[in-house]
Amino acid sequence: MERRLAELTGRLKRLRADLGVAEEQCLHFDDLAEDARLRALVSETPAAERQHRDAARQAEAMARHRTRLREEIRTLERQQDDLLDRFYSDV
Repeated sequence: MERRLAELTGRLKRLRADLGVAEEQCLHFDDLAEDARLRALVSETPAAERQHRDAARQAEAMARHRTRLREEIRTLERQQDDLLDRFYSDV
């Protein structure tokens, strides 16, 4: 049980670091998508619209990745809580 708790703690630490990076990347991609949207509105060209769609897709993909990381962290935290409950109930 202690080994499993240590493994979960390590995975959570890595996932939280990954989530921090994903949060920063989401901000970056959201900014890029917004800039591309404004350029598309102003220029009204097919190329600008295509760039906007591409930037929006990248921002959405990063947001989905961030959501998956958050869900995985929540799952592992629940597992960790369950293991801790079992560990302390056995003591």
